[in-house]
Amino acid sequence: MRAAPTMAPDDLGRRVLAHLRGGRDGWLTASLTIVLIAVALGVSALLLTLTGASPSASLSAIWTGSLANTTGWTTTLLNAAPLLLVAVGAAICASAGTFNIGQEGQVLIGGLFGAWVGLRLALPGPMLVVVVMAAAAVGGGLWAALSALMYRFRGVNVVVSTLLMTFLAIQLVTFAVSTPWLQESAQGSSGIADAQSNPLPADALLGGLGQYPSVQLNVGLFLALVAAVGVALVLSRSRWGFRVRMVGLNPLTAQHTGVRVAALGGFTLALSGAFAGLAGGLLLASPVSPNRLQAGLSDNVGWDGLLVALVARNRPLIAIPVSFGFAVLRAGGDFLSATGVPYYLVDIVKALLVLAFVAPPLLVGLLRRRRGATSPTPFPLPAVPTKMKAAV
Repeated sequence: MRAAPTMAPDDLGRRVLAHLRGGRDGWLTASLTIVLIAVALGVSALLLTLTGASPSASLSAIWTGSLANTTGWTTTLLNAAPLLLVAVGAAICASAGTFNIGQEGQVLIGGLFGAWVGLRLALPGPMLVVVVMAAAAVGGGLWAALSALMYRFRGVNVVVSTLLMTFLAIQLVTFAVSTPWLQESAQGSSGIADAQSNPLPADALLGGLGQYPSVQLNVGLFLALVAAVGVALVLSRSRWGFRVRMVGLNPLTAQHTGVRVAALGGFTLALSGAFAGLAGGLLLASPVSPNRLQAGLSDNVGWDGLLVALVARNRPLIAIPVSFGFAVLRAGGDFLSATGVPYYLVDIVKALLVLAFVAPPLLVGLLRRRRGATSPTPFPLPAVPTKMKAAV
């Protein structure tokens, strides 16, 4: 028996360098992200200057409206909860390779279902708020499931259908709050009814910890945190989560292993809509909100929650601090707009920051593909000596 040939030092070095290549790409992604964040902040400061606002005064206003006092902290935490729920739902369907961009409409439909149940059922104690939250989740899930059915039976693209269903949801809620037999509020002393529903009863509102002037923690925040941790554990540690990730990585392989790809993809899309609908229930039943169904109930929470998922790269645990950062911008942006600065500048800042976080992995991936196409194979097979060929 002849001894197997040992690996040459050059081959060993090439393998080690190839193993470290992923680390270099990680450092490149992090460095590029920092540079793009700096560029985004610089462009934002330039835009504020061009519109006649002071960047330092604007930053101070955002700080005052979000983190400078207990009122700001309460507002920020109230904004963070629905954003986190929407982001967690987006992470579930994205893990399965399905992209839901209709969260804004699903939030509205969740609010519609929650308001309908809350105003028509007379249940004792906290049971009513539980039913309202459940109805909101069911409403958002059913609305997203319609897109899954359209894809399954008619081949309609999920991205297109979920987006278009958002505009349909806006018109449906507008019709609901403008129709007396559906959701329109009762006429007041003036005889004129507003385009909104009646306020929810006190038993349908979410409780909280703390009272003004202290920080008030809404129950919805704890619900969102539990949902984020639970979804992260399920996706990473359970058999179902493994199947979801396998479908997202390679649907054909998942199908060969017995996974019902179409059913699982449709279920994750409906589950994503359920989380968005639950966010709509939070907006409706929050103790500091008007507690009425209105056409503007969602207030871009669906879109911002989707951006949170993009920045967090569909990781539920990372979405927790990211949602807090977006909540700071939302709370501070409302205070900033009260000083005369247009609110759309805050939206521009959010868009620039999203690009700063999303673009680096794409650029590094393109660089890796180009480098792989122009470089030789990193693991060349060692040449077999002529004597060994003769011996064989």
